[in-house]
Amino acid sequence: MTAHDPNLRADHSNEIGLYEKRKSVFPKAIDGAFRRFKWLVMAVCLVIYWGTPWIRWDRGPYAPDQAVLIDLGNRRFFMFDIEIWPHEFYFVAGLLIMAGIGLFLVTSAVGRAWCGYACPQTVWTDLFQHVDRLVDGDRNAQLRLQKAPWTAAKIGKRALKWAIYLGISFATGGAWIFYFADAPTLQHAFWTGTAAPVAYATTFVLTMTTFIFGGFMREQVCVYMCPWPRIQTAMLDEKSLIVTYKDWRGEPRGSVKSALKAATPLGDCIDCMQCVAVCPTGIDIRQGPQIGCITCALCIDACDKAMADVGRPRGLIDYCTLDDAEKEKRGEEPTPILKTIFRPRTLVYLGVWSAIGLALLFMLGQRARLDISVAKDRNPEYVMLSDGAIRNAFTLKLRNMEARPRTFNVALEGLDGGAMFTDEMDAAAAKRVLTVEVPADTTKPLRVYAVRPRGSKPAEFAFVLTSDDKEGGMDRGETTFTTAEGNGQ
Repeated sequence: MTAHDPNLRADHSNEIGLYEKRKSVFPKAIDGAFRRFKWLVMAVCLVIYWGTPWIRWDRGPYAPDQAVLIDLGNRRFFMFDIEIWPHEFYFVAGLLIMAGIGLFLVTSAVGRAWCGYACPQTVWTDLFQHVDRLVDGDRNAQLRLQKAPWTAAKIGKRALKWAIYLGISFATGGAWIFYFADAPTLQHAFWTGTAAPVAYATTFVLTMTTFIFGGFMREQVCVYMCPWPRIQTAMLDEKSLIVTYKDWRGEPRGSVKSALKAATPLGDCIDCMQCVAVCPTGIDIRQGPQIGCITCALCIDACDKAMADVGRPRGLIDYCTLDDAEKEKRGEEPTPILKTIFRPRTLVYLGVWSAIGLALLFMLGQRARLDISVAKDRNPEYVMLSDGAIRNAFTLKLRNMEARPRTFNVALEGLDGGAMFTDEMDAAAAKRVLTVEVPADTTKPLRVYAVRPRGSKPAEFAFVLTSDDKEGGMDRGETTFTTAEGNGQ
């Protein structure tokens, strides 16, 4: 039989596969300080997410009364008393930068606390896991049901559980669209079938992603799909607070019964596996820091309870820096918690984060609630009138960023001998200052003709927009005046 014999079959029995089939995770219910904190954070996050679109905020008769609204149609972003226009997108960019630096700050100080408590994937996965316990029972009952054949009882439980998943997912996807339109109006339109198709499409997509990610993929999103576990290693060092198993204290591990028979003393770990049983990602924290650990600290609650049951001190698994773990091993006092958190690295992040925030607040307080932009006609660049005067045409856009109508003044600055008029005016009535009414929250286009006497040379000048009301403010739109003697460049 040659090497090319078609009957030859290679033996792959000893090969190690590159991929492992997913092992379902059934976290056990646990009570403790960190579990109660997770309950609090989850409740706050869900209330904020589902409740925010329904908060009303009086901005007067000319603006929407929804507290938080992303008005794509009118290109506005409202957040309580703050209104962001498209040309002010740098505020949004600044907030995104602050969010990124804030994530660096939190991670460098207390590890993946964001992942463990406030990440949307964590919040909804935690919620769905409570649904599992409500319908199927706690961990052991879920394991038995997983292995059980498909009977009518199992099918009924699965159908009920998945229906609850779907209801939560639909509420999640449906809530998102309320951030982009008036919530009560859109809700009525949605249920009467008169909403825009994009509202139904968005709800469907977000419903299905929540249903799949939170209901079925769960820890796989954190381990395989999310990039942050791979980035976080650059944020952590030996002085970062993370969930740590103190192996010097716990090893060699063994049950209480085996400890009585052991020839040499065993460590504090009784190998009860409760830390693994409560982990929402199914990892064994005793194997050290790993990509599946989201720093939720439920293993601390479980281990503290086990230690209390056998009369041993808490803290075998604890929030601890690697440096402090070594100090404890040598019998030294750990670093004070405030000094651990407020160290040079985190202070730098905090300083940058605070500086950006203060800069945004300063810019927000100093910004004018009016704006002017100028576009000059390029064809023709100028027109010579019958009396020899030169005329240039411009399109001004006057932006009123207040939720009320306002009267603006548009003046010429730096154009000697110049005057201007609009399509609604006679050229003989040209003047240096125009008064324009601009409706609330509106950008009003204005066609303006600037005129200079015969013999004028090209010049740079500006249209100056001012308001005499209580808000005041001023903005300038610089441009050039072109004549037959040059192009103004």
